[in-house]
Amino acid sequence: MEQYTLTKEEVKIQYNKAVGRKILFIFFLLSAIILISGISASLGSANLSLWEIYSSILHRLFPAYFESGDLADACIWNLRLPRIFMGIVAGFGLGIAGCVTQAILKNPLASPYTLGISSGASFGASLAILTGAGIIGGDYLIIGNAFLFALLCSFIILGLSNRKGATPETMILAGIAMMYLFSAMTTILQYFGEAEAVKEAIFWAVGDLDRSSWPKITIIIVMLTFCFFLLMIKSLDLNIMAAGDETAKSLGVNVKSTRIALMAVTTLLVACIVCFTGTIGFIGLVAPHLTRIAVGGDNRFVLPISGLFGTLLLISADLVARRVMAPIILPVGAITAFMGAPIFMYMIMKRKREFW
Repeated sequence: MEQYTLTKEEVKIQYNKAVGRKILFIFFLLSAIILISGISASLGSANLSLWEIYSSILHRLFPAYFESGDLADACIWNLRLPRIFMGIVAGFGLGIAGCVTQAILKNPLASPYTLGISSGASFGASLAILTGAGIIGGDYLIIGNAFLFALLCSFIILGLSNRKGATPETMILAGIAMMYLFSAMTTILQYFGEAEAVKEAIFWAVGDLDRSSWPKITIIIVMLTFCFFLLMIKSLDLNIMAAGDETAKSLGVNVKSTRIALMAVTTLLVACIVCFTGTIGFIGLVAPHLTRIAVGGDNRFVLPISGLFGTLLLISADLVARRVMAPIILPVGAITAFMGAPIFMYMIMKRKREFW
C-alpha cells in the first residue's frame, strides 16, 4: 500500500490554517464577551438600550464622534461597568490559573479551588469578619487577610512540595491537605461566631462581584498583566513538560524549578483575585477543558483562550445571578457552581480521548 507523505510546504500550509482557526476562535470569544457585557450593562432598574451602552463607552474614548446622556453615564460607569469589568479580569485570571495548574500537575481536576488556595483566602476573610483580627487594618482588613492567608497556603504547598522533589503528586496531596485544614479552621471560627458575622463570612466565601470598584480592578489588571506575561514566556516549557518529566529534562527544561515558579506566579494571581471577589469555583476547572476541546493542547493558545473562556463563563453567570430573581442579586459563586457542574459532567460523559 502506497504511503503518502506530506511535503514541508504542505505541513506549513496546514499549520498556518490551524493557527488561523485558533485566532478566528479568539475573535469569536471576544465578540461574545463584548455582546454579553453590553447586555449585562443594559439590564437593571433603569433599562438602557445596547446602543446607549456602547455609545456611552465610545463617548469616553472618542468624545468628538459619539454622544451620551447623563443617566446612561451614571448608571454605566458608576454602577454596572465596575461589576462587569471585575468579572472580565477575574474570569480571565481564574481561567489561565486553572490552565497552568492543570498543565504543571498533569491532573484534569487541579484548580486553585481544589488546591486549597481559595480555602486559605476564606479563612483569612472569616478571621477578619468574625474576630476583627488582621495584619492590615481599616477598609482593607478583610482583603488583606484573604490575600495573606491565600499566599500562606501557597507557600506551605510549595515548601512541602520542594522537600519531596516538587512532583505533581506531592503538590496535589499538599493542596488537598491545606484545603481540609483551612476549611476546618473556618468552620470552627463560624461555629463560635455571631449570627450576622457568620452570615457575612459565608456570603463572602461563596464569591460575589458586588464589591467591585475601579481601584480594585486596576490592582487586579496590573497583577494580571505581570503574571500573564510571565506565564506566556513559559508556555513552550509547558508544552515540553506535557511529554513527561524525563523527556522535558532531556530537552533542557529544569522541571522542578519551572513547576515551582509557575505555581508561585499562579497562586500570586489567584490570591490577588479571590481577596476581592471571594471564592468563585469551577471557572478555573471548566474553562481549560473547554479550551482544549476547542483548540487542542498548544499552551501558547490554550492560556489566553482559557482566560477568555473564563471571562465568558463568569460574566454570563453574573448576568444570570442579577436577573434570575431580580431585584435580588444572587452570589455569583453559587451560579458558577450550578453552571459548571453540568458542563463538567457533560464533558466527562462525552469525552472520547485523554487530554493528558
